[in-house]
This record gives sequence, structure tokens and C-alpha cells, in this order.
Amino acid sequence: MESSQPKAKKLLERVNDAIKVKHYSSRTGETYTYWIRQFILFHHKRHPQEMGAPEVQAFMTDLAAQKNFSSSTQTQALSSILFLYRHVLQIQLDEVKILRAKKTGRVPVVLSRAETQKILSELSGTHKLMAQILYGGGLRLMECVQLRVKDFDFEYRQIVVRDPKGGQDRFTILPESLIEPIKEHLARVKRLHDEDLAKGYGAVHMPYALAVKYPIDVHKNRLI
Repeated sequence: MESSQPKAKKLLERVNDAIKVKHYSSRTGETYTYWIRQFILFHHKRHPQEMGAPEVQAFMTDLAAQKNFSSSTQTQALSSILFLYRHVLQIQLDEVKILRAKKTGRVPVVLSRAETQKILSELSGTHKLMAQILYGGGLRLMECVQLRVKDFDFEYRQIVVRDPKGGQDRFTILPESLIEPIKEHLARVKRLHDEDLAKGYGAVHMPYALAVKYPIDVHKNRLI
């Protein structure tokens, strides 16, 4: 006879739940999950609850001394593991003393205006428009990908960047030269969306349980 008790969630499922509760980006979630998995594999699949600061220290030291990862990558891995212990396992670790990888002092690559224009001239369609928004508005890639219609304010020539890295919404400029191309893009996408709706498709991802809070009959375009 099967037990009526629900099965306990696996550790990485619990990690994903905690990431969603914190409203971290999907990319951050993937990074955290990757490093937590690597930590577990490094210690021969021991459960993190059975380990502590010494095991974390051994893993972090290995990243720097044996695998030659950069300081920034090491910090990323440590943040992932600390997230696991603090927000998933609810365990307060002792101070983790690690061998830090040496920070590099590389000079950033900055393209000139001519070089940027040359790159943009090689692009076309939606990819070119995205690149122009990234360059003109100073957006990160995922900030651009997640833009919605309401984020463009054509009257004030600005873009609202919502839920960015750090969680602080901000305004950035909308170059005048991009207003008409963006309007044309939105009109084209709306036509495609209308065609999808007519075929019974057209659903989109709604963040933070909005699909449950505001269920919509897409065929009648009204709240259920």
C-alpha cells in the first residue's frame, strides 16, 4: 500500500523554489544550481547537510589551486553555496577561510563609435533592433529580452527597465532614431499575435503567478 504522505522534494528542487521566492533571474538560478551540483559531486555526492565550512573551504580552494578558476568565478561559486546553506538548508556556516584566486587587472575592451556602427551594419531584423537598444539605452542582454510593450514611453523617450540585476527598477533613454523602428516592430508582432490567437495559440509567460491571479480566456480576450 502506497503512503499518502507527499514525497519530499529533492535538494535541487528546493533550491529552485528558493530562487523563485527571491525573484532571482533564471540565469542566476542556473548558475547557482550548477555550482551547488559541482560542490556535491566534488565531495562524492555527500548531502550538503552532512557537510560544513571545511568541505566548502576544500571545494573553493580546489577551484583556485587546481582548476585555476578566476577570482570572480570563485566568488560566484561561493555565493551559490552560501545561498544553499542560508536559504535552503537554514544552516549557519562557520567562517569559510579560502585560498583566493589572484584578481586580474585586465583593461576592458571599449569599442569606438565607428566600430560599433560597423558591427550594427552587419546585423538585420530583430537582432539589429535589439543591439541598437542595448547600445543606445545601456541595457544588459536579459534586460532587453524581457522588455514589454508598456516599458516603452515614446512621449518621454525613455525605457523602463523592470526587475533588473539588483532588483531596482530604473529609467534609461530611448534614442529618437529607434522610435519608429520599435513602433514598426511592435505592430508586426501584434499582427503575428493576432494570427496566433485566431489559431488557438498566443499564450505568453506571466511572472510571479499572475496567470493564476488574472486568468484570461485568450479566445474572448477577457478575464475568466
